[in-house]
Amino acid sequence: MPFAPTDYLPYDFANRRHIGPSPEEMAAMLGVVGAASLDTLIDETVPDDIRQDEPLNLGRAMSESELLLHMRRVAGRNKVMTSLIGMGYHDTITPPAIQRNVFENPAWYTAYTPYQPEISQGRLEALLNFQTMVSDLTGLDVANASLLDEATACAEAMTMAQRGAKSKATAFFVDKNCHPQNIALIRTRAAPLGIEVIVGAPEDLDPAAVFGAIFQYPGTYGGLRDFSAPIAALHEHKAVGIIAADPLALTLLKEPGAMDADIAVGSMQRFGVPLGYGGPHAAYLACKDAYKRSLPGRIVGVSVDSHGNPAYRLSLQTREQHIRREKATSNVCTAQALLAVMASFYGVFHGPKGLKAIAQRIHRKTARLARGLEEAGFDVEPEEFFDTITVKVGPMQGVVLKSAVAEGINLRPVGDDRVGIALDECTRPETVEAVWRAFGITRRDDDLAAYYRVPLELVRTSDFMTHPVFHMNRAETEMMRYMRRLSDRDLALDRAMIPLGSCTMKLNSAAEMMPVSWPEFSRIHPFAPEDQVQGYRQLISDLSDTLCTITGYDAMSMQPNSGAQGEYAGLLTIAAFHRANGDDQRKICLIPTNAHGTNPASAQMCGLQVVTVKCTARGDIDVEDFRRKAEAAGDRLAACMITYPSTHGVFERTVREVCEITHAFGGQVYLDGANLNAMVGLSRPGKIGADVSHLNLHKTFCIPHGGGGPGMGPIGVKAHLAPHLPGHPFSGGAEGPVSGAPYGSPSILPISWAYCLMMGGDGLTQATKVAILNANYIAKRLESAYPILYKGDNGRVAHECILDTRPFADHGVTVDDIAKRLIDHGFHAPTMSWPVSGTLMVEPTESETKAELDRFCDAMLAIRAEIDAIAAGEMDRDNNPLKNAPHTTSDLIAEWNRPYSREAGCFPVGAFRVDKYWPPVGRVDNVYGDRHLVCTCPPLESYQDAAE
Repeated sequence: MPFAPTDYLPYDFANRRHIGPSPEEMAAMLGVVGAASLDTLIDETVPDDIRQDEPLNLGRAMSESELLLHMRRVAGRNKVMTSLIGMGYHDTITPPAIQRNVFENPAWYTAYTPYQPEISQGRLEALLNFQTMVSDLTGLDVANASLLDEATACAEAMTMAQRGAKSKATAFFVDKNCHPQNIALIRTRAAPLGIEVIVGAPEDLDPAAVFGAIFQYPGTYGGLRDFSAPIAALHEHKAVGIIAADPLALTLLKEPGAMDADIAVGSMQRFGVPLGYGGPHAAYLACKDAYKRSLPGRIVGVSVDSHGNPAYRLSLQTREQHIRREKATSNVCTAQALLAVMASFYGVFHGPKGLKAIAQRIHRKTARLARGLEEAGFDVEPEEFFDTITVKVGPMQGVVLKSAVAEGINLRPVGDDRVGIALDECTRPETVEAVWRAFGITRRDDDLAAYYRVPLELVRTSDFMTHPVFHMNRAETEMMRYMRRLSDRDLALDRAMIPLGSCTMKLNSAAEMMPVSWPEFSRIHPFAPEDQVQGYRQLISDLSDTLCTITGYDAMSMQPNSGAQGEYAGLLTIAAFHRANGDDQRKICLIPTNAHGTNPASAQMCGLQVVTVKCTARGDIDVEDFRRKAEAAGDRLAACMITYPSTHGVFERTVREVCEITHAFGGQVYLDGANLNAMVGLSRPGKIGADVSHLNLHKTFCIPHGGGGPGMGPIGVKAHLAPHLPGHPFSGGAEGPVSGAPYGSPSILPISWAYCLMMGGDGLTQATKVAILNANYIAKRLESAYPILYKGDNGRVAHECILDTRPFADHGVTVDDIAKRLIDHGFHAPTMSWPVSGTLMVEPTESETKAELDRFCDAMLAIRAEIDAIAAGEMDRDNNPLKNAPHTTSDLIAEWNRPYSREAGCFPVGAFRVDKYWPPVGRVDNVYGDRHLVCTCPPLESYQDAAE
């Protein structure tokens, strides 16, 4: 017998997947930290009065094979139909090269937001391609790098128009032909801002009565019209014209810019991004140059690096919510970067001719479908269209819809007597014939000649997507290599730790990611009938129950598409609760200075007055200042917004007292869930006094960041707030929606569900404990070299810590220098200058092994040694490895005239010799980029002057 039964060693595969340090490594780390055990460390870190009494019971953890089998069974409860419902959502073909090399590639989906441009050149180029494509298709000057969905983009365009219009009017006009979810979300966004929304036909627009208007193009029922005249009338009255346009239709139709529109919005979903039951999908927003500084979201621009070579970066970052707080133009924090990248590669893959050919095929099929219906005696509207028609069927509506389902097709019920049909890229001749059969027509698709029903005056005459990137050889070999070249320019989580405080860059395991690509999840229309989405309903219901168990809340809304949108939804829920109680006067929101950066902007969007609360010298909420301001607000207090643990990385012992003060004056407590990774299994927000929280599923619950999105920010609420959660025109609810789809971006929810199922309660709790251990290990190893700005009562930090680099300014070293030098060591920098200017906020997460933590600490200690050498005069103050970082291959092979060696510059401590990451550009000049704003793909010769 080779071994006895007693020799069996249990091995926890689930925990070792997500938890980096081995038990032996944890023991060594605890020795450095100075804690007798992991539980002792937790006792010293997390206050007793907020600890949950019982262990987190989520049932037995599943293995990977069990999980995938379970997911297959649940997915099988969804019915994959041919959905011709339209309404802004269309089936599409994701080119396999893009699905495999981008959508399913951790080099793309594990990347962080490109705030460090030197290590983000690949995704920045892809996003610049996206902006260029959008700008060309819409005929407008500037486009952003995506928004959450089309409905959100419509609402953002409305508030953007309000800021930019010279009109003194306070009303906004909405074309009644807009998609219903767009109208509903505009109403949601308008109400707390006091904007009157007028919905009507374009011909009924009174331009003198509004500051702006939005028109759908094509309309939700398929209608086409030229909006040049109403937009001209708006301009005469100093109002803003907005067009919500289908970008694929714009390959054939007159573009918004040619109608003199000021702003254009829409969804890029049909550019190769799966339906996914409603998301995630990249929206776009483009505008005239005059409005660029009011543009919400991120804008990729072009600058130069330290060698004078072109380099990409995020432009005009001073617009962002974490900088401008309540004065921000938007609270947008998460975009849909990964989906925008997919859409941009779809544009590169097909080019303008390919996109136009796809649009032409769709239109010809729609025209043949309409002709067949008309020849059978049906009344088809409109006479001219792109891909959508509406058919009058009278009392036979139910019969036609049921017959279509029998053919495997979903059509759209319109009113009581019409049926809507929207064709797409996936429509085959067999599909057209099946639709005819649903109407009782038997004929072949090939017995009708192809023809067009687009009005001549709306045929596009301008060129688009003329840049060479959209005309490259699109052989799959070349496409594969192009995508690989761009991903190789980036530093993502698949290469190294990304120790970003407040952003929780943890493992996104392969088993959790796999179901997202399955057609049973990816090819479901958001407005598909109930009996076709039972798998999704099971997933959403079970995940909601799990999250309620974890947080101590009573109900969840899965609608918010991002953390910032979750904040907004939570505050709207609080406002609705106060209105229901007759407390309309409650408009004051208390926000401590250590709260999350989006909080003030979200409060402002909800029509609340932000009152800032001081913090003490140790970074905690100043409870006495909080009490004074709560008393001053009195019955006008609506809410407070706190982040727990605080953004300073500390479990404050006064959190219950803050909640009690708020409740004493009738306010509600919004506890920002950005730092929930330090609480799961240890403390429940809903049990310590909070009334509502958002949960960043793209942080704590393993949905990947995707280079800046997607994200999900569902909100949990106590029972008294549950009746006031966001509703939706297609799923009920008393309140308005905050996202275009009823469940936000549900196709990525399998990731978080799988994470919870494979970890179980014990695994999730252990992950929290190890996240706290890893942070304290880094703090202990670095505290002699970098002051740790804030600690708890026992000298412990939570899941993140702030390193104070401000003292080094005396030696000419800035936080930027340290961040760029970390690139040479092979690391993404921690969060820079937030929440405290001139500091680095570090969050290692539980996923990192001791070896990677040590590599990072060694790099930081080596950088401190270089700072000391500068201070001692051993290194030149202005010509040293920190000031010249990051070092590129051009530096390595060029003439070397620096007062330190090539090896010291290019291969510092911790940098891999064989697998070293080389940044493609030197340090990017941010000032040059903002002064010379270029936000579309430029010809390389335009940089000759800068290079000289």
